[in-house]
Amino acid sequence: MSIKCHSFERFDPRRVPSPCYVVDEHAVEQNLKILNRVQQESGAKVLAALKAFSCWALGPLTARYLSGTCASGLHEARLGHDYYGGDEGKEVHVFSAAYSQADLEEILKIAHHVVFNSFSQWRRFQPLLQAAKAARPELSFGLRINPEHSEGEVAIYDPCAPGSRLGIPLGQFEAESLEGISGLHFHTLCEHQFAPLARTLDVVEAKFGDLLAKLEWVNFGGGHWISHPDYDVEGLVARIREFSAKYDVQVYLEPGEAVAIHTGVLVAEVLDVTRTDREQAILDTSATCHMPDTLEMPYRADVLGAGEAGEKPYTYRLGGMTCLAGDVIGDYSFDAPLEPGQRLVFDDMAHYTMVKTTTFNGIGLPAIALWNSETDALRVVKQFGYDDFKQRLS
Repeated sequence: MSIKCHSFERFDPRRVPSPCYVVDEHAVEQNLKILNRVQQESGAKVLAALKAFSCWALGPLTARYLSGTCASGLHEARLGHDYYGGDEGKEVHVFSAAYSQADLEEILKIAHHVVFNSFSQWRRFQPLLQAAKAARPELSFGLRINPEHSEGEVAIYDPCAPGSRLGIPLGQFEAESLEGISGLHFHTLCEHQFAPLARTLDVVEAKFGDLLAKLEWVNFGGGHWISHPDYDVEGLVARIREFSAKYDVQVYLEPGEAVAIHTGVLVAEVLDVTRTDREQAILDTSATCHMPDTLEMPYRADVLGAGEAGEKPYTYRLGGMTCLAGDVIGDYSFDAPLEPGQRLVFDDMAHYTMVKTTTFNGIGLPAIALWNSETDALRVVKQFGYDDFKQRLS
């Protein structure tokens, strides 16, 4: 097994409560430095996608390196404004598949870019938008396009799959005016290298090229794995510079996982070891509650020190503590038998995990801890209890 969060090979999981997400703030800063390098060398502005990683205890650190945040709605927009420097000059961008009027009224007070998913919403809210623009001239409006070019291998994460509700295809632009529109936004990627972006840009230019030179900005969306060790940063920088010069536009990128990739783990504890038709280990964490992408995508979460089933002497099926029969994390093998009280560490669990947790079955949410792999400083920044579960219901 290839360990992704290398610094955690020397972290003692008994130092934190269980379950607990532990984020290495030093590793996050290294990712932010790579993203800032892209900004400096390409002229693009990079925004942190809060939908992927919104550990706002690291908001000031993120704001030190990036140009702002992008949000999927009002609550993330407020978080970007309040904790990521949005009230101090950092940009707050918002895209939603659809806005309620109540949410949009609040978004327009704090956002810099507001992107619409349809011409119908753009037309419907014109009186509100014009009033907001008059009050805040820096406010800019855009449209999300669907280039109808798929790069995703998993349909649930492919915004350009047939029947997608995300983005406006080229055919719908023919009868519409772009007066008041300053930019276009597209998103086709999910944990992709540079080549899929290059192919997407070829399609965007071929289909929407006559519109691009009339705009002020173009947002390349998220899914860029820029901080991955194998990413072609030089290729990205060159293509952004070429695109910006050709159309005289400001380019934006909004990576999410690239901020937090290889920076965090999920610590869990073995509660019980039983045998049915195989060895079972029940943990105090849950696939459905704490790492839902393992079921949705699906994908196999790595466990530090473990191997594939049968690779090591002792194989167990790791499962969560909920009543869901399918709350199964997977089959793993270990060098020694598992015992109740033993801690396990799930690798690369910072992005798209902390933001998706639920309290199904009343299962407690994992604590959140920040660790600095350079200084070994550790602080538990959040613990959850009964009140957090109760307040989500009534």
